[in-house]
Amino acid sequence: MTETEFAFGTVGSPGSMPDKPGGSVGAIQHLASLELKAFELAWVQSVRVKPQTCEAIRQAGQQSGVAISVHAPYYINLNADRSEWPKARKRLMDAARYGALAGATDIVFHPGSYFGAEPASVLQKALPRLQACFQELRDDGVRVRLRPETMGKSAMLGSFEDALAMSEAVAGVEPCLDFAHLHARPGDGSRNSYEEWSILLEQYGQRLGAQALERLHVHLSGIAYGPKGERNHLMLVDSDMDVVGLLRALADAGCGGRILCESPVMESDAVILQQAWQHLRRGQA
Repeated sequence: MTETEFAFGTVGSPGSMPDKPGGSVGAIQHLASLELKAFELAWVQSVRVKPQTCEAIRQAGQQSGVAISVHAPYYINLNADRSEWPKARKRLMDAARYGALAGATDIVFHPGSYFGAEPASVLQKALPRLQACFQELRDDGVRVRLRPETMGKSAMLGSFEDALAMSEAVAGVEPCLDFAHLHARPGDGSRNSYEEWSILLEQYGQRLGAQALERLHVHLSGIAYGPKGERNHLMLVDSDMDVVGLLRALADAGCGGRILCESPVMESDAVILQQAWQHLRRGQA
């Protein structure tokens, strides 16, 4: 096993944080007090933040040793029609630009919908758009990694294969691996064992490189699902997620990076995940 490690945290502000100082700065300080070292700004409705606020977030992250990322607005769709794409594009670009000001290194976004089309044809439309977004950011000196999230419903652009294809095609793009979504997407209870996770991680490393496994960006929670995939997030204890098998697979593949929790009580499950990871590492030392 390599010496890679994970930083654990939450997507959005934990419910247990004090009222003051509040906001993202308060969330970062509260996570640090829980010994959690990652925070994803949940700008999921819109990006409405001032540069001064971004600077305060950046400083709080640096002072607390908490790594910052951004979850961009939900209303981004690489497969949007011509009239809708400029608005979707602006949401992604705003999340990246303001996220960089806030000290974020990674920008997570939902890739969109197939709208009933074949995945291959949708990717032909999506990839040039994603490439143009990344190139503009790079040209403007915005140094962030764009992270298309693996999605939990089969109708959504964002299968494991989609995320890998986007990452292979565009430099500076790597997946956000939402393992709960990956488990829920088939709708049959599969992708939930050490063996299945190990195969997935092996494919990831083969196609994106071994170093990409050392900087994974992971979303994790319990999840309820049906035949069409994801229904809603659950606490880990209330779900069928094989968390131990997943953590073992991550450890054996030499993975590291960040694991952000999206359970209903995020910080509680984040602490549980961190403790489980540390216990596993001690056992393998």
